[in-house]
Amino acid sequence: MLPVLAAAWSLPAAAFLSALLLLRAPAWRSDGRGLLSDLFHQLIRYGKTRLPGWSHNYLVPKSWFIHFYVVSVVWNGSLLYWLFRAEFLGESLPSWIQDMHRALGRDSQSEDIADSEYFSALLVLLLLWLHSCRRLAECLWTSVFSNGFIHIVQYFYGLGFYIALGSTVLCQVPTNVRNGKVVRLGYDVPFGDWFESISCPHYFAELLIYVSMAIMLGFQNVTWWCVVMCVLFNQALAAVLSHEFYQKNFCSYPKHRKAFIPHVF
Repeated sequence: MLPVLAAAWSLPAAAFLSALLLLRAPAWRSDGRGLLSDLFHQLIRYGKTRLPGWSHNYLVPKSWFIHFYVVSVVWNGSLLYWLFRAEFLGESLPSWIQDMHRALGRDSQSEDIADSEYFSALLVLLLLWLHSCRRLAECLWTSVFSNGFIHIVQYFYGLGFYIALGSTVLCQVPTNVRNGKVVRLGYDVPFGDWFESISCPHYFAELLIYVSMAIMLGFQNVTWWCVVMCVLFNQALAAVLSHEFYQKNFCSYPKHRKAFIPHVF
């Protein structure tokens, strides 16, 4: 366990959990207007869930989501390259990576890590990079971005998130080793497959991706389970906001659907 990394991931996890709980409190609902309430909703809402009439100060286009995956493909691809060379060619990781390890509490001379754990870290980093490549391809050739916006704080959090993810994986081991035709830009009630049970299966699938990575790194890896908690509360918050949007804008929206986890939440 790396105390610094675990604490670093626990902080945003706690922040998203707090935001999710506040969202359910009557005093912090969207109809409660006030300086703190407005700031709260400005920071947690984006795209279709943003409330009308707000200023566009400190906002960037939602289409800038693509920057997250460009950064992730480049950054995590570079880390994957260096870890591959260290694992299979016996080379040392660059000095700046070793400095990062030491700053985050990893003993670079530790020899008590099994070969399987090195391979697990390499596999997780590979899956993370492939996931980022897939999301980048979706942004380029599949997604149709509306005229929505995200807050600049959310934007920089997204950039930092994908940089921190790969760095966290790398710190688990010592250093020595758009096609198609757009019909329209409006929103409809989605149906089919997981949409029959939950409003946001893509958020639930995102959580499952990180849970699978955690399982590969080992149940005893507290640091990565802190990452999972951060993703869990982040995606749960976004799912609840989207779920409320559908309920508010579609009177015939299926009442049996949950927001995030089938039959649970």
